[in-house]
Amino acid sequence: MNPFVFACITPHGGEIIPELSGSIPERMKLTRDSMVRLGKKMTDANPETIIVLTPHGTRIDGFFSVTNSERMFGYLEENDGYFELERIVDRELAVAITKNAQAKQIPIASINYGTAGGPISCLPLDWGCIVPLSFMPDVPIVVINPSRELPFESHLALGKVICEVVEKSEKRVALIASCDWSHAHDPEGPYGYDPAAKILDEEVVGLIRSNELEKMAELDSELIDAAKPDGIWQTLILAGAIRKEQRQIHLYSYEVPTYFGLICAEIDSFCDGDSELQ
Repeated sequence: MNPFVFACITPHGGEIIPELSGSIPERMKLTRDSMVRLGKKMTDANPETIIVLTPHGTRIDGFFSVTNSERMFGYLEENDGYFELERIVDRELAVAITKNAQAKQIPIASINYGTAGGPISCLPLDWGCIVPLSFMPDVPIVVINPSRELPFESHLALGKVICEVVEKSEKRVALIASCDWSHAHDPEGPYGYDPAAKILDEEVVGLIRSNELEKMAELDSELIDAAKPDGIWQTLILAGAIRKEQRQIHLYSYEVPTYFGLICAEIDSFCDGDSELQ
């Protein structure tokens, strides 16, 4: 059984947040509207804790990292706008995930800052968390950062551990895989243009539509390097946490309003109907 009350794949471009949309709010409107829908679904699911898988948190070479601070705080500045967010950390769940993964020889470490507890124990909240969480209910979080030095199989294995821990916790837990996709769609963008970006994003959309998330581990490494996605690793953790036979995927939207691809999708065990692409 899928132990999560709600799960989704979300992007994390700063302009998705209304306060940061600047003078062209329509640029990411499709994605923003999809995020509002996901936020309402998440609120209706009434989670006690949200686990966020982000590529932009504190990185430890060769290890997954798990937050074990008292709280997290971060802010974004974009298009002359400012947005900040603070969340309490569910340290009990974070420690359980870390210890259970370590027991299975998965390279993982918990991280903290300043003091063992109290107000100074505060890690930075990155944009991979801030953007999706800005649409979600204000509940405690656990933030997990993948490691690109580890094989894809380790990401699937960590997902299985997360599933087991959540099942045993009896808490109402939600899961977010925070993912932007290919970053080489625009020659004027910071990573330039590569035709691999369109190819990879089309493959990813197809795998999401067909509920074949595990097959992202089979994507060609040269294609990945050229397209520069940052969503594969988090999606594989989610795939390990919610097995194929336990999930249905509803693709809300895909767009490329700037130089990187944005996907919003709901993962649900109990929804009827086919995936929809707006």
